[in-house]
Amino acid sequence: MSAPEIPQSCHTFCNDVMGRDDATTLAERIRNREISVTELTRAAIARAQAADPLIHGVALANYDEALQTASRCDAEGKAGAQSLFRGVPTFIKDNTNVTGLATRQGSLAVPEIPASDTSPFARQLLAQGFLCLGKSTLPEFGFNASTEPAHGPATRNPWNLAYSSGASSGGSAALVAAGVVPIAHANDGGGSIRIPAACCGLVGLKPTRGRLIDNEAAASLPINIISEGVVTRSVRDTANFLDQAQSYYRNPKLPAVGNIQGPSGRPLRIGLVLDSINGHKTDNITRQTVEETALRLERLGHRIEPVPVPVHSAFPDDFALYWALLAFGVRTNGRKILHPDFDKRRTDGLTNGLDRMFRRQFWRLPAALWRLKRSWHDYAHAMAGFDAVLTPVLGHTTPALGHLSPDVPFDTLFERLRQYVSFTPLANATGAPAISIPMGRTPDHLPVSVQFMGRHGGERTLLDIAYTLEANHPWPQLYELNQRDFTSDDRNANDSLADTV
Repeated sequence: MSAPEIPQSCHTFCNDVMGRDDATTLAERIRNREISVTELTRAAIARAQAADPLIHGVALANYDEALQTASRCDAEGKAGAQSLFRGVPTFIKDNTNVTGLATRQGSLAVPEIPASDTSPFARQLLAQGFLCLGKSTLPEFGFNASTEPAHGPATRNPWNLAYSSGASSGGSAALVAAGVVPIAHANDGGGSIRIPAACCGLVGLKPTRGRLIDNEAAASLPINIISEGVVTRSVRDTANFLDQAQSYYRNPKLPAVGNIQGPSGRPLRIGLVLDSINGHKTDNITRQTVEETALRLERLGHRIEPVPVPVHSAFPDDFALYWALLAFGVRTNGRKILHPDFDKRRTDGLTNGLDRMFRRQFWRLPAALWRLKRSWHDYAHAMAGFDAVLTPVLGHTTPALGHLSPDVPFDTLFERLRQYVSFTPLANATGAPAISIPMGRTPDHLPVSVQFMGRHGGERTLLDIAYTLEANHPWPQLYELNQRDFTSDDRNANDSLADTV
């Protein structure tokens, strides 16, 4: 986990039509006819072609089709300008179907065959007007906490290329942090929105279970731990995305989030958790960042109180067994649930190790499932007197590439993952909303983030807190580092970047 002597960061922010704008501003500029969808799409493609040889965040490019779609949008003019994010480029994670694009799940075991339809959540996302540039990378089946596929190059953290971008939405996070697109699809079964957001200095909200439309895999699980969402560079992009998503579909069982434009100023009662229940102490930099965030919130008038972790002591082992169950299910039923040509002989070391672990411990599953399902009630009871709980996102700061590689012997890798991914799974089991917000930085120029967990249906409060901290303590953006811009041939990024398309 040693750092290089001179940290090397990289990004594509420049004076093209994208500039440093977030998705909300870019969409507004399109509506005002300041820029065209085609101009914006060409700029994003140019940035992707410059960035990807170094960060490796693109699993599948869809650039020609994207340019054709952009041209149609411009031809429609105001007649097609119904959606808030119309014309804003994005990437969709490569575990989600988009018609005509292969969905490989980050694995060589899945054949490269174009999908015949678009998944339900992707339809909900694209209905907001986003323009899909392609698929973003993930570790095999999203099981790992670092995007380091065994069959190809690792996805690198743009803040420091020697380090992980997190996972499983690591490709999306790297592309957004590097300035290729302002917003990208992510989903979260154990922290996969919040972990890469934390590693790459982004906002990552995991919504309440059922808030957004589930994809097919989530609906078939004994406990639905998967939530869909996005990673962004601004709180308002996340808030606007959630508001627009509910215009497409709103779960009547949950309170509406509404259109939140900024902090309310309402004083909140916030719990504080510094160490997880798995026995591993949070590292000093992460702990300090959480404590400083708590002090900042107190100075802003909020009440902070230490609280115990609201979950049964068996939770880490129970969730690990459920994680292993998913790997067992993929290897056993891959031909039914993924594709008839699925080849389990080509799965990686982590998937295989989890499969073996489940086969040894399957007898524990009934009790583990009972406790995991019960965690919803335990959490709701514990949160009754609090508006939110502040925790670390991860047990320690972002590791160097290789630390969580699927080529590491399974027992070693699994223990490393348990130490690292020690705070995020609770929100998946309980179905609670949780958000990752960047609040610090390591000496190696890597972001350090904190997590806020809310009551069920409490996304509005989490966004309120995020807006408050963004206004009071604006987090650094990658372009603010005193580091050189980059392109794939090591020339400085400049105003002519878009001319490469």
